[in-house]
Amino acid sequence: MKQSYLTLTLCLILFALLSMAFKNRTAHQTDQSISMQEDSLLRHVVLFKFKPETTKEDIKKVEEAFTALPSKIPQIVGYEWGLNNSPEGLNQGFTHCFFLTFNSEEDRAVYLPHPDHKAFGDILGPHLDDVLVVDYWAK
Repeated sequence: MKQSYLTLTLCLILFALLSMAFKNRTAHQTDQSISMQEDSLLRHVVLFKFKPETTKEDIKKVEEAFTALPSKIPQIVGYEWGLNNSPEGLNQGFTHCFFLTFNSEEDRAVYLPHPDHKAFGDILGPHLDDVLVVDYWAK
């Protein structure tokens, strides 16, 4: 009887500690998520892999069309792009990186369905073999 009482007591203590740890972890994650949005910038990273038959002229048109978006969509507060030059050989055929910055998720939500962004997709689409998009909050 004494041993089962001790086991029950230890289980209750363990349950209480786990509950407190989970509560603190959840509160920290929520606080971190809110603070990341309040004092951070939203990064939108887009990588393109072009079809093998895509010409240099077609790629140039895509580059120019993407570069024109910040002047057409005011929610884009930062923009840069470049070509892969990593010596590691791990790019899996992705050659172009476009890096956009937004102040908020709401601004990104305006950008994604924006008519000028959709028109850019029409220019890109016939030449695109693959795309990779990653968004994150950065301080």
